[in-house]
Amino acid sequence: MKGSIHSIETFGSVDGPGVRYVIFLQGCRMRCQFCHNADTWKIKEPDQEASEVLKKALRYRSYWKDKGGITVSGGEPLLQMDFLIELFGLAKEQGIHTTLDTSGQPFSKDPSFLEKFDRLMEVTDLILLDIKHIGPKKHKELTGWDNQNILEMAQYLDSIHKPVWIRHVLVPYRTDEDKALKELDAFLSRLENVERVEVLPYHTLGAYKWKELGLDYPLEGIDPPSQDRIQNANSLLHTDRYQQYLNC
Repeated sequence: MKGSIHSIETFGSVDGPGVRYVIFLQGCRMRCQFCHNADTWKIKEPDQEASEVLKKALRYRSYWKDKGGITVSGGEPLLQMDFLIELFGLAKEQGIHTTLDTSGQPFSKDPSFLEKFDRLMEVTDLILLDIKHIGPKKHKELTGWDNQNILEMAQYLDSIHKPVWIRHVLVPYRTDEDKALKELDAFLSRLENVERVEVLPYHTLGAYKWKELGLDYPLEGIDPPSQDRIQNANSLLHTDRYQQYLNC
C-alpha cells in the first residue's frame, strides 16, 4: 500500500510523547486561515510504500527510547486510511508506539468509513485531535467546513476509550474568545478519554508558503497572541487538569 508523503521530521518533540519520527502526509480538504502547511493541501498520487516508510523510520529508533515512536500528521492523514492501517500495523508488529495527528474532518459514521476507522484504531495508540473552534459557524468561517463530524469523532473516540490529546490553536480575533473557550472546556469535560489539552499559540512562520503558492494570507496583520491571552486560554480550558504526560 502506497501513501502520498509530503515530508519527514526525524526528531520531533511536540507531536506526541517522547521523541517522535513524524511523517507528514500530503492532501487536506480543510482551508484553515492559520495553516502553516498550505503546501500540503493538494492531493497527489501515492508515491511511497508503507514498508519502505517504516524501514526509513526504524533507522532512528535508538532516539525514541521507551516513550517515543512514530507520529503521522499532515495534511490530513485520515484521507489515506488504507496506507495508515498498513503502516501502523507494521509498526505495532515491531512494538512501536503509534500516534495519529488529525483534524478529524473526514470522519463519518457511515459503515464503510467506520469499518476502516475501527481497524485503524486497533493499531493506533494515541490520537492528537485538533479542534479549531467549538462553534459550527465560526469553524466554517475559519476552515471552510462545519465541525459537527469532528465533535462526533471526539465523542466516538471517548466511547471506544481511545486516548486523546486535544489541541487548540489560539488565534487572536478568531479562536481566543472567552465564550468559545468556555464552551470548548464544557465539551471536553464530558469526555473521559482526554489525557491532555494543549493551547498552541498561532504563529506566522508559514505565511510565506501562502505567498509562494500565489494565495492571499487571510491573517495578514494579526500578531501571535500575548502571554496574557495564552495564560487566559490555559486557565479557561483547565489545561492543568490533564497531568498524564507533563514530562513530554
